[in-house]
Amino acid sequence: MSDAAPSEQPPGSDVPQRCGLIAIVGRPNVGKSTLMNALVGQKISITSKKAQTTRHRITGMRTVGEAQFVFVDTPGFQMKHATALNRTLNRTVQSTLGDVDVVLFLVEAGRFDMADAKVLALIPEGKPVFLIANKLDEVQRRSDILPWLKGMQERHPFTEFVPMSAKRKSDVERLFDILKPYLPEQDWMYEEDTLTDRSEKFLASEIIREKLFRLTGDELPYTSTVVIDKWEEETEGRAAPRGGASAPPSWSSATPTRA
Repeated sequence: MSDAAPSEQPPGSDVPQRCGLIAIVGRPNVGKSTLMNALVGQKISITSKKAQTTRHRITGMRTVGEAQFVFVDTPGFQMKHATALNRTLNRTVQSTLGDVDVVLFLVEAGRFDMADAKVLALIPEGKPVFLIANKLDEVQRRSDILPWLKGMQERHPFTEFVPMSAKRKSDVERLFDILKPYLPEQDWMYEEDTLTDRSEKFLASEIIREKLFRLTGDELPYTSTVVIDKWEEETEGRAAPRGGASAPPSWSSATPTRA
Protein backbone atom coordinates (compact mmCIF):
# COMPACT_ATOMS: atom_id res chain seq x y z
CA MET A 1 0.00 0.00 0.00
CA SER A 2 1.33 3.40 -0.93
CA ASP A 3 1.73 6.15 1.70
CA ALA A 4 1.55 8.90 -0.93
CA ALA A 5 -0.88 11.76 -0.31
CA PRO A 6 -3.67 12.47 -2.81
CA SER A 7 -2.45 14.23 -5.95
CA GLU A 8 -2.68 18.02 -5.81
CA GLN A 9 -3.59 20.25 -8.74
CA PRO A 10 -0.58 22.31 -9.96
CA PRO A 11 -0.92 26.10 -9.61
CA GLY A 12 -2.44 27.64 -12.72
CA SER A 13 -3.48 24.25 -14.10
CA ASP A 14 -6.12 24.14 -16.84
CA VAL A 15 -7.30 20.68 -15.76
CA PRO A 16 -11.13 20.75 -15.60
CA GLN A 17 -12.84 20.47 -12.25
CA ARG A 18 -14.43 17.20 -11.21
CA CYS A 19 -17.25 16.77 -8.73
CA GLY A 20 -19.44 13.83 -7.84
CA LEU A 21 -21.75 12.31 -5.24
CA ILE A 22 -20.42 9.19 -3.55
CA ALA A 23 -22.65 7.00 -1.37
CA ILE A 24 -21.17 5.03 1.52
CA VAL A 25 -23.45 2.01 2.10
CA GLY A 26 -23.31 -1.19 4.08
CA ARG A 27 -24.95 -3.09 6.90
CA PRO A 28 -25.10 -1.54 10.38
CA ASN A 29 -21.84 -1.25 12.33
CA VAL A 30 -19.56 -1.95 9.38
CA GLY A 31 -17.66 1.33 9.78
CA LYS A 32 -19.47 3.76 7.44
CA SER A 33 -19.36 6.73 9.80
CA THR A 34 -15.72 6.07 10.71
CA LEU A 35 -14.82 6.08 7.00
CA MET A 36 -16.84 9.24 6.38
CA ASN A 37 -15.05 11.10 9.18
CA ALA A 38 -11.67 9.93 7.91
CA LEU A 39 -12.42 11.02 4.33
CA VAL A 40 -13.63 14.46 5.36
CA GLY A 41 -10.86 14.92 7.92
CA GLN A 42 -13.27 15.95 10.68
CA LYS A 43 -15.88 14.28 12.85
CA ILE A 44 -19.26 14.94 11.22
CA SER A 45 -20.93 11.52 11.63
CA ILE A 46 -21.17 9.85 15.02
CA THR A 47 -19.95 6.34 15.74
CA SER A 48 -21.12 3.76 18.25
CA LYS A 49 -21.25 0.00 18.75
CA LYS A 50 -25.04 0.39 18.92
CA ALA A 51 -26.68 -0.41 15.56
CA GLN A 52 -28.45 2.39 13.70
CA THR A 53 -26.58 5.21 15.44
CA THR A 54 -26.65 7.16 12.16
CA ARG A 55 -30.27 8.15 11.57
CA HIS A 56 -29.78 10.99 9.08
CA ARG A 57 -28.34 11.33 5.62
CA ILE A 58 -25.04 13.04 6.41
CA THR A 59 -23.16 14.78 3.60
CA GLY A 60 -19.44 15.53 3.88
CA MET A 61 -17.10 17.13 1.36
CA ARG A 62 -13.40 17.03 0.64
CA THR A 63 -11.69 18.96 -2.15
CA VAL A 64 -8.38 17.54 -3.37
CA GLY A 65 -6.70 19.28 -6.29
CA GLU A 66 -9.23 19.73 -9.08
CA ALA A 67 -11.63 17.14 -7.63
CA GLN A 68 -14.39 17.66 -5.10
CA PHE A 69 -15.67 14.51 -3.42
CA VAL A 70 -19.17 14.77 -1.93
CA PHE A 71 -19.71 11.79 0.37
CA VAL A 72 -23.10 10.68 1.64
CA ASP A 73 -23.11 8.56 4.80
CA THR A 74 -26.37 6.62 5.02
CA PRO A 75 -27.99 4.69 7.89
CA GLY A 76 -27.20 0.98 7.86
CA PHE A 77 -30.02 -0.86 6.06
CA GLN A 78 -32.18 -2.42 8.78
CA MET A 79 -33.70 -5.84 8.10
CA LYS A 80 -34.59 -7.10 11.57
CA HIS A 81 -37.31 -4.77 12.82
CA ALA A 82 -40.12 -3.30 10.70
CA THR A 83 -40.62 -0.14 12.78
CA ALA A 84 -41.71 3.16 11.24
CA LEU A 85 -38.27 4.63 11.95
CA ASN A 86 -36.48 1.71 10.29
CA ARG A 87 -38.72 1.94 7.23
CA THR A 88 -37.83 5.63 6.96
CA LEU A 89 -34.13 4.85 7.33
CA ASN A 90 -34.35 2.21 4.60
CA ARG A 91 -36.10 4.60 2.22
CA THR A 92 -33.28 7.08 2.87
CA VAL A 93 -30.70 4.48 1.79
CA GLN A 94 -32.65 3.57 -1.37
CA SER A 95 -33.20 7.22 -2.32
CA THR A 96 -29.52 8.01 -1.87
CA LEU A 97 -28.43 5.17 -4.17
CA GLY A 98 -30.53 6.58 -6.99
CA ASP A 99 -28.91 10.01 -6.79
CA VAL A 100 -25.19 9.31 -6.63
CA ASP A 101 -22.42 8.88 -9.21
CA VAL A 102 -20.37 6.27 -7.33
CA VAL A 103 -21.18 3.72 -4.61
CA LEU A 104 -18.77 2.55 -1.92
CA PHE A 105 -20.07 -0.82 -0.69
CA LEU A 106 -18.45 -1.27 2.69
CA VAL A 107 -17.91 -4.71 4.22
CA GLU A 108 -15.58 -6.18 6.80
CA ALA A 109 -12.59 -7.77 5.08
CA GLY A 110 -13.07 -11.54 4.90
CA ARG A 111 -16.73 -11.42 5.93
CA PHE A 112 -19.98 -11.44 3.96
CA ASP A 113 -23.31 -12.46 5.47
CA MET A 114 -27.01 -12.18 4.70
CA ALA A 115 -27.20 -8.58 5.93
CA ASP A 116 -24.41 -7.62 3.50
CA ALA A 117 -26.12 -9.49 0.66
CA LYS A 118 -29.41 -7.67 1.19
CA VAL A 119 -27.70 -4.28 0.98
CA LEU A 120 -25.76 -5.32 -2.12
CA ALA A 121 -29.02 -6.35 -3.81
CA LEU A 122 -30.33 -2.78 -3.44
CA ILE A 123 -27.52 -1.18 -5.45
CA PRO A 124 -28.85 -0.21 -8.90
CA GLU A 125 -27.13 -1.42 -12.05
CA GLY A 126 -25.08 0.93 -14.19
CA LYS A 127 -23.23 2.69 -11.36
CA PRO A 128 -19.56 2.21 -10.48
CA VAL A 129 -19.51 0.14 -7.30
CA PHE A 130 -16.32 -0.18 -5.25
CA LEU A 131 -15.93 -3.06 -2.84
CA ILE A 132 -14.34 -1.48 0.22
CA ALA A 133 -12.95 -4.24 2.43
CA ASN A 134 -12.66 -2.35 5.70
CA LYS A 135 -10.94 -3.41 8.94
CA LEU A 136 -8.14 -5.14 7.03
CA ASP A 137 -5.93 -4.59 10.08
CA GLU A 138 -8.15 -7.01 12.03
CA VAL A 139 -7.68 -9.93 9.59
CA GLN A 140 -5.43 -12.52 11.22
CA ARG A 141 -4.55 -14.48 8.06
CA ARG A 142 -4.13 -12.36 4.93
CA SER A 143 -4.01 -15.54 2.84
CA ASP A 144 -7.75 -15.95 3.52
CA ILE A 145 -8.54 -12.72 1.66
CA LEU A 146 -7.83 -14.04 -1.87
CA PRO A 147 -10.43 -16.86 -1.85
CA TRP A 148 -12.90 -14.49 -0.17
CA LEU A 149 -12.29 -11.89 -2.86
CA LYS A 150 -12.85 -14.45 -5.61
CA GLY A 151 -16.22 -15.26 -4.09
CA MET A 152 -17.11 -11.56 -3.88
CA GLN A 153 -16.26 -11.04 -7.56
CA GLU A 154 -18.74 -13.78 -8.42
CA ARG A 155 -21.48 -11.98 -6.48
CA HIS A 156 -21.21 -8.62 -8.26
CA PRO A 157 -19.14 -7.01 -11.05
CA PHE A 158 -17.36 -4.57 -8.74
CA THR A 159 -15.51 -1.73 -10.44
CA GLU A 160 -12.55 -2.08 -8.10
CA PHE A 161 -11.59 -3.86 -4.90
CA VAL A 162 -10.04 -1.66 -2.20
CA PRO A 163 -8.68 -3.40 0.92
CA MET A 164 -8.10 -0.85 3.67
CA SER A 165 -8.51 0.30 7.23
CA ALA A 166 -10.52 3.49 7.70
CA LYS A 167 -8.29 4.26 10.68
CA ARG A 168 -5.12 4.35 8.54
CA LYS A 169 -4.47 7.73 6.95
CA SER A 170 -2.47 6.40 4.00
CA ASP A 171 -5.32 4.03 3.05
CA VAL A 172 -7.84 6.87 3.14
CA GLU A 173 -5.64 9.14 1.01
CA ARG A 174 -5.10 6.34 -1.51
CA LEU A 175 -8.87 6.02 -1.89
CA PHE A 176 -9.11 9.61 -3.20
CA ASP A 177 -6.77 8.85 -6.10
CA ILE A 178 -8.70 5.67 -6.91
CA LEU A 179 -12.06 7.46 -6.97
CA LYS A 180 -11.08 10.65 -8.79
CA PRO A 181 -11.27 9.31 -12.41
CA TYR A 182 -14.86 8.23 -11.78
CA LEU A 183 -16.11 11.70 -10.85
CA PRO A 184 -17.89 13.64 -13.64
CA GLU A 185 -16.14 16.66 -15.12
CA GLN A 186 -18.29 19.47 -13.77
CA ASP A 187 -18.07 22.50 -11.49
CA TRP A 188 -17.81 22.01 -7.75
CA MET A 189 -21.04 22.03 -5.75
CA TYR A 190 -19.51 23.66 -2.65
CA GLU A 191 -16.77 26.08 -1.66
CA GLU A 192 -13.33 24.50 -1.47
CA ASP A 193 -13.10 24.61 2.34
CA THR A 194 -16.65 23.31 3.02
CA LEU A 195 -16.68 20.07 5.01
CA THR A 196 -20.40 19.35 5.53
CA ASP A 197 -23.88 20.63 4.72
CA ARG A 198 -24.99 20.14 8.32
CA SER A 199 -25.11 23.03 10.79
CA GLU A 200 -22.83 23.26 13.81
CA LYS A 201 -25.94 23.04 16.01
CA PHE A 202 -26.90 19.71 14.40
CA LEU A 203 -23.35 18.36 14.75
CA ALA A 204 -23.29 19.37 18.43
CA SER A 205 -26.53 17.49 19.11
CA GLU A 206 -25.18 14.38 17.35
CA ILE A 207 -21.91 14.42 19.30
CA ILE A 208 -23.86 14.66 22.56
CA ARG A 209 -26.00 11.70 21.44
CA GLU A 210 -22.86 9.71 20.67
CA LYS A 211 -21.48 10.37 24.17
CA LEU A 212 -24.79 9.34 25.75
CA PHE A 213 -24.72 6.02 23.88
CA ARG A 214 -21.18 5.32 25.05
CA LEU A 215 -21.95 6.21 28.67
CA THR A 216 -25.28 4.37 28.97
CA GLY A 217 -24.72 1.30 26.77
CA ASP A 218 -27.94 -0.64 26.15
CA GLU A 219 -29.91 1.48 28.63
CA LEU A 220 -30.57 4.15 25.98
CA PRO A 221 -32.54 3.12 22.84
CA TYR A 222 -30.99 4.00 19.48
CA THR A 223 -34.19 5.95 18.72
CA SER A 224 -33.13 8.54 21.29
CA THR A 225 -32.52 12.04 20.06
CA VAL A 226 -30.96 15.20 21.50
CA VAL A 227 -32.41 18.70 21.35
CA ILE A 228 -30.23 21.76 21.81
CA ASP A 229 -32.09 23.94 24.33
CA LYS A 230 -30.06 27.06 23.70
CA TRP A 231 -27.54 28.08 21.06
CA GLU A 232 -25.67 31.38 20.90
CA GLU A 233 -23.10 32.81 18.50
CA GLU A 234 -19.89 34.05 20.04
CA THR A 235 -18.61 37.46 19.07
CA GLU A 236 -15.87 36.08 16.80
CA GLY A 237 -18.39 34.10 14.76
CA ARG A 238 -17.73 30.72 16.33
CA ALA A 239 -20.89 29.00 17.52
CA ALA A 240 -21.16 27.46 20.96
CA PRO A 241 -24.11 25.88 22.80
CA ARG A 242 -25.22 27.74 25.92
CA GLY A 243 -27.49 26.17 28.50
CA GLY A 244 -27.10 22.52 27.50
CA ALA A 245 -29.23 19.99 25.68
CA SER A 246 -31.90 17.43 26.50
CA ALA A 247 -33.17 14.04 25.32
CA PRO A 248 -36.99 14.32 25.13
CA PRO A 249 -38.85 11.48 26.90
CA SER A 250 -41.02 10.90 23.82
CA TRP A 251 -37.99 9.40 22.10
CA SER A 252 -36.57 7.50 25.00
CA SER A 253 -37.82 5.31 27.82
CA ALA A 254 -35.27 6.96 30.06
CA THR A 255 -35.70 10.15 32.06
CA PRO A 256 -34.91 13.26 29.97
CA THR A 257 -31.14 13.60 29.98
CA ARG A 258 -29.38 16.93 30.22
CA ALA A 259 -25.85 17.31 28.84
